[in-house]
Amino acid sequence: MNPVLCREHFAELLREELQHLSALQRLLEDERPIIASADLKALQSSTEARQQRIAALTNAETQRQSLCSMHGQSPDAAGIERLLAWCDPHGTLKPMVAECRTRALKCRALNDRNGMLVAARLKRVDERLQLLRGRTDRAATYGPRGGFSRARAGRAFGAA
Repeated sequence: MNPVLCREHFAELLREELQHLSALQRLLEDERPIIASADLKALQSSTEARQQRIAALTNAETQRQSLCSMHGQSPDAAGIERLLAWCDPHGTLKPMVAECRTRALKCRALNDRNGMLVAARLKRVDERLQLLRGRTDRAATYGPRGGFSRARAGRAFGAA
């Protein structure tokens, strides 16, 4: 493949990746209020849409790796840089590469934020379940025989 065709193919892959990253970013931004609302149907729908976008991004990455391999380059950042230096010596694709990186980092931050919200909600649910079951998550203490045991709700006033 000549450098011009390689650059055109790479540009198409970058446009596709940007489209998927933009859609994923919107989904992740919209997901926060859905998580907070605990609307299970909306959350399921959002999760499915997110998984579809991630699958599409994985496919785009596989195609990019294949393009690198086809030209004898490793599929890592250094291989991509070498491939771009060969097929795009004037750097016309650099802004799209930078935009992909920026969007990917933004998606990661949004996903982490949403993950923390989910973890906090799960912790609250777990605490409520423990209260309903009569258990608490108190610190562990030593038992009457000197062994390590979890504290129980209620007090022991003596032993028979």
